[in-house]
Parts: sequence; structure tokens; C-alpha cells
Amino acid sequence: TRVAQAVLVSAVPPFMLRTDDNPGGVPQEVFDAIRTGSLADRSQLYRDLADGPFFGNNRPGADVSAGIREAFWLQGMQAGHRNAYECIAAFSATDFRADLDAFDIPTLVIHGDDDQVVPFEVGGKASAARIKRAELKVYPGAPHGITDTHKEQLATDLLAFLETADA
Repeated sequence: TRVAQAVLVSAVPPFMLRTDDNPGGVPQEVFDAIRTGSLADRSQLYRDLADGPFFGNNRPGADVSAGIREAFWLQGMQAGHRNAYECIAAFSATDFRADLDAFDIPTLVIHGDDDQVVPFEVGGKASAARIKRAELKVYPGAPHGITDTHKEQLATDLLAFLETADA
């Protein structure tokens, strides 16, 4: 069967790493710091991510429950340490630009404009610009973890997009 639609939610494509041909990307030092944190004390790294940038809990007025933050920490700790460590290189340095250029199906790109993990300009906005049949939905003020922080809005948008599929 053929894929009829695609959705990218807070996704890393097209290419996160700052390079000569991707000057708007995220500096290598950011990913090096995540690796250092993972090796030094990965448990604290996951706590710091959850309590801060992942869910936007470091922003004024943020109210992300301890339960959501603790669930993120638990998921991180359940991942194999080497797998999670190697994932840092995979999500930062994999170049998806050619892949996105080849998309020929309706694609919904959803991204928060206050994503501190995958910056909006680097991720959602850049992906939507590359995909021929993309629809970009920007969640104002939303963090990277919108699958938890904006789950009702996300569910509504996903269902509406699915209803647009050709039968």
C-alpha cells in the first residue's frame, strides 16, 4: 500500500546541526553539552530537560505537572544509555533535506514557536518550506513536548488532517 499522508510533530528535520550549508542550525557545542551531561549524570540531564526546556517549564506562567515531567524522566531512564547517547548524534547530524524534498504527499507539520529543543526556525518552519504539499500549523508559545502540553489541540488537528485524506 501507498502512504497517503504524513505528519511531523516537533520533528528534527530537515537538519539541526549548524554547518557551512546550514548556517541557521544549532551549534555543535549544544549537542556536545547534551552528550557531556548524559555521560556525567544522565538521570539529572533528563530531570533538567523535563523541568526546563522540553516542556517549556522554564518559561513564566508555565504549569507542567510533576507527573508529566517525572514520566519523561522515567522514559529516558528506561532507554538504553548507549542508545540514548548515540541518538544525540542521529537527531543532530542526520541530514533529511533530500528526503523532505522528495515528499509528494500531503504533509502536516506541527511545531511550537517556543520549542527550545528543536527551534521552530530550524525544524517546523524549515521542513514546511521544503515539502511541496505541506501545511504548517504553528502552536504559539508551545514547547517541544506538545504531545503532552497540547494533547487536545494536537488530537483535534491530527483528526482534522486525517479526514482530508483521499479515500
